Amino acid sequence: MTFTGLSLMVVAMLVLNTGMGAVTIPPATVVSLLAERVGLEVGSGAIGVQESVLWSIRLPRIVLGLLAAGALAAAGVGLQAVFRNPLAESQVVGTSWGAAVGAAAALALGARATGSFAPAAAASVTALLATFLAYRVARRGPRVEVVTLILAGVAINAIAAAAVGLLVNVAEGGQMRSFSFWSLGTLGGATWQTVSVTLVLVLPGVVLLAWRGRQLNVLALGDEEARHSGVDVRRLRVEVVAAAALMTGASVAAAGVIGFVGVLAPHTVRMIIGPDNRVLLPGAMLAGAVLLLAADLVSRTAVAPSEIPLGVLTSLAGGPLFLWLLHRTRRAQGGWV
Repeated sequence: MTFTGLSLMVVAMLVLNTGMGAVTIPPATVVSLLAERVGLEVGSGAIGVQESVLWSIRLPRIVLGLLAAGALAAAGVGLQAVFRNPLAESQVVGTSWGAAVGAAAALALGARATGSFAPAAAASVTALLATFLAYRVARRGPRVEVVTLILAGVAINAIAAAAVGLLVNVAEGGQMRSFSFWSLGTLGGATWQTVSVTLVLVLPGVVLLAWRGRQLNVLALGDEEARHSGVDVRRLRVEVVAAAALMTGASVAAAGVIGFVGVLAPHTVRMIIGPDNRVLLPGAMLAGAVLLLAADLVSRTAVAPSEIPLGVLTSLAGGPLFLWLLHRTRRAQGGWV
């Protein structure tokens, strides 16, 4: 029932995002244009501008939104599982801004388009370094300290944001404006090339997390119990963190820093269907898609013809939830020293 409801919500968001905007495209016209693209002559009656907007702007943007949402939600599920902490999320632990440094550096040094592999590859590397740094700082013996993890993430985010700011300031005029808006999160630069690069990088991470779902469930019992069950804890942690960094890097390179999707989506679904990572992963990805597509619709239409950065909208929704989770986690652990 949960998956049916989420799937219907995703479909509703797809219809709304496809049709609404400066150029209105009725749902029937969208279906007809899609049918014509696969060889069915149904007579869409669409004017040229509608067809151009659909194939060149709306659909790439929607598909990229689905990929970015799935990547961020899946990364959140993976990080929360290996850190055994519902507060772990790409932006909170420094992964997203770490990725932004690599992507911004690649773009500033000559990778002209976000659809090339260079920004995504560089973003994945710096995201991996940032995540492992936060993990090493927060790890104390067999456990990861909640407060230290958050504080390490704050420090990494501050350093990374400053580095991105420096890159923005040394960029050329037009590039500077593009950098500034990209750093706040946007799907406005979506092309089919960007979509293909993001898909190639996101898919392996999702497959890995789905494959390791049972082991991630066992890891929730603790490192010793997981080892006794035959789980190679160290290898699992490295694999999942690397997958989260790869997916986050691909998302950031394509769409900028979009925060709190990895908290909002997994936590909402976890409250409904429970903590089993094998079902939580696809559920969180669907919920993330609903959240991001809804945010993008508001971004495009609320102050048209201007856009509100996606990261601003997701932070407005995710920030209060994170504070509530922080308070609840603190109470559950009896306070932090």
